[in-house]
Amino acid sequence: MEQKEESGMERSNGRDRRKQEAIQRGTGLIVCVFCFLTALPLLMLFADSLMGEQELLETCGAVLSGGEGQAGFSLFPLYPTLRAYLRLLLDSPEYFTAFWNAMFQTVGVLLGQLLVAVPAAWAFARFCFPGKKALWFLYMLLMILPFQVTMVSGYLVLNKVHLMDTHGAVILPGIFSALPVFILQKTFAGIPGEIIEAARIDGAGSVKIFLEIGIPLGKSGIFSILLLGFLEYWNAIEPPMTYLKTKSLWPLSLYLPQMANSETASAFAASVVTLLPATLLFFTGQENLEQGIVASGVERGKKEGQRSTDRFVSKGKGRGSAG
Repeated sequence: MEQKEESGMERSNGRDRRKQEAIQRGTGLIVCVFCFLTALPLLMLFADSLMGEQELLETCGAVLSGGEGQAGFSLFPLYPTLRAYLRLLLDSPEYFTAFWNAMFQTVGVLLGQLLVAVPAAWAFARFCFPGKKALWFLYMLLMILPFQVTMVSGYLVLNKVHLMDTHGAVILPGIFSALPVFILQKTFAGIPGEIIEAARIDGAGSVKIFLEIGIPLGKSGIFSILLLGFLEYWNAIEPPMTYLKTKSLWPLSLYLPQMANSETASAFAASVVTLLPATLLFFTGQENLEQGIVASGVERGKKEGQRSTDRFVSKGKGRGSAG
């Protein structure tokens, strides 16, 4: 009887293992399909950038010219060529102007956020001052408002201070974005208070604690806001379109659509080159980005867990007193 029971359990365990393996294979297949569909536009973009003018016209001419018909699909060009890249890199000064405009505006915003958002987040996380909750509520309100809501007021302010149609019209509003403060506040709030108290006992002042404890322990969150900020402002369209009228000040996000109307092959090559800085930066700092986001979530989870524990303890005391 015992042998029959053991053999039945082994057969049941074997069926469970085969079922789990089948589920894992099915899940892996579905994930691979979604990954391929996600990467398909990028693969098509890279393939189109290697096509000549005639092959590109035959493949995508119906869409690019606005005529009738359907666009073709090809992941492997029949006659691959680097002519579009050579023309872009050696004979397109307007592209380089737009590239450096985008780089100047993006780096300017990020440097400003380091100087403004990092100290502001530290103050919200580690200090108590009058009006803190009201000011934090205002930050949260500004964070959820779309650009279209603040566009008119921002236009009036920038025009009043004579920054319209300058790089400062894009850089200055980005410096005071609320999202970096929100992310870093959660990161700084997760630093154990015992470390701060030990530093104060050793005679460290507020500035020294911020520079030697806050910034080193919050570097993952700082890198997260830099990476997210780069991705946001490198691809920004609405602020430059609203505040910049001179084409020589346009970033890549505004220049590429204009380029697609005149030089189709070079436009595909320019799109690939434009993707490289953001892609390299993302893969280089992916681990720090994940750590910064996780740190924000862990601090929130700790607070919710503490609230749940307090409620449970208070209910237990109430029942004990009632009994």
